Amino acid sequence: MSGHSHAEGVLPHEPEKATLEGRNKVLGFWLFLGGETILFGTLFSVFIALRDQVNGGPTANELFSLTVVAIATLILLTSSLTSVFAIQAMHRNQPKAMVNWLIVTVLLGLGFLGLEIYEFVEYSHHGHTFAASAFSTSFYSLVGFHGGHVAFGILWISLLIWQVLKRGLTVVTAPKVYIAGLYWHFIDVVWVFIFTVVYLMGKVG
Repeated sequence: MSGHSHAEGVLPHEPEKATLEGRNKVLGFWLFLGGETILFGTLFSVFIALRDQVNGGPTANELFSLTVVAIATLILLTSSLTSVFAIQAMHRNQPKAMVNWLIVTVLLGLGFLGLEIYEFVEYSHHGHTFAASAFSTSFYSLVGFHGGHVAFGILWISLLIWQVLKRGLTVVTAPKVYIAGLYWHFIDVVWVFIFTVVYLMGKVG
């Protein structure tokens, strides 16, 4: 009942926590992110153990172009900022501004994915394919797994935009937007570690 009264009236300052269901969703998602952290931690460990096993193929230092990766990193970190702006707009009960910031977040995510696909295609031209070596397999497993998360996040946020436009910003839709924001921040943080461990360490040894 309380959820309906909020939905029909003025939203509270933090609508994602206005109902017990919303609070449980946020708590459950934090537990889910804990499991995701373990998965990524395993992939990082495998990559670090195998990154020198190139099987006669190009090494990380020979392969990586930090310029492209740095641009992709800047785009993804900017998208994290725009998702913050979206949540702030939600807390101010400004659904139009929230949707606009979410759209910008999606566009930036698409830009990041485009650069990553371009990067993978370039690597394949140099013989760095998934099955070429233990290094390439661990690289694509880690970076590709993250890319899959970005693609899923783009789809998720796009569906939420459509839902908010159709149903409005309520205590039912607000927790979904908030959780999607948490997810987006998580994959941004993971990328910072990938940029450091995979690319920077690959260039400097």
